[in-house]
Amino acid sequence: MVADINFLLVGNSRLHWANYFQNQYKFFHTPKDYKVPKNINLNSLIWAAVGQSPIFLLEKENEIKTNDIKLSNLPDYFGIDRALACLAALNIIDNPLKKDLLIVDCGTILSLTKLTANGSIIGGQLAPGFLTQLKSMEHFTKNLKVPQKYAMPAEDFLINTEDAILKGVLNSITGMIDFSFNPGKDILITCGGDSELITSILITKNIKIINLPNLVMEGMIIHFQSSK
Repeated sequence: MVADINFLLVGNSRLHWANYFQNQYKFFHTPKDYKVPKNINLNSLIWAAVGQSPIFLLEKENEIKTNDIKLSNLPDYFGIDRALACLAALNIIDNPLKKDLLIVDCGTILSLTKLTANGSIIGGQLAPGFLTQLKSMEHFTKNLKVPQKYAMPAEDFLINTEDAILKGVLNSITGMIDFSFNPGKDILITCGGDSELITSILITKNIKIINLPNLVMEGMIIHFQSSK
């Protein structure tokens, strides 16, 4: 740990923080228009961004960019969140069989990124995330609304419209992951804001998963510490 150094990831829909407190990092998330939390010094704040800048100013020299991450075959145009998640998984996950790592970031965008056990990027897939799908259905139709509850309905076919929407969207996400995951060759890691919900559904399908919701933030910390 590096005392008094805090981290921020500017996401598409939220701000993601890692606050150093009592010899450990506390992870929390705030709206984009949220003021700077107490005890966080903007002058020393280490940050990265995939979304639009927040309402406060950030020091340019403290920014982590994709080309700062030392992974083989990592394109500069890859999102910094995906690069940091790969770096963290490579350093955190126990992988004695040298399987590929399949990282599923369940955020505004559902991103699947695959890399080898040696840290070489294979590639990935991108799709609208859970809330992005729900909100787009409300935006582009007259009668469909974002459901107020997010539990996966037990039945396959539903009469209630909200349940039918949830079933369809969650099936589209878990189906994409299930179709892309080879348990004989891959280790599946989920992260991001909706990862606990998506993981809970995949577990019912007897899919072995490692859920690390704050994997990207852990990648920021690992990168900073390794650069010192």
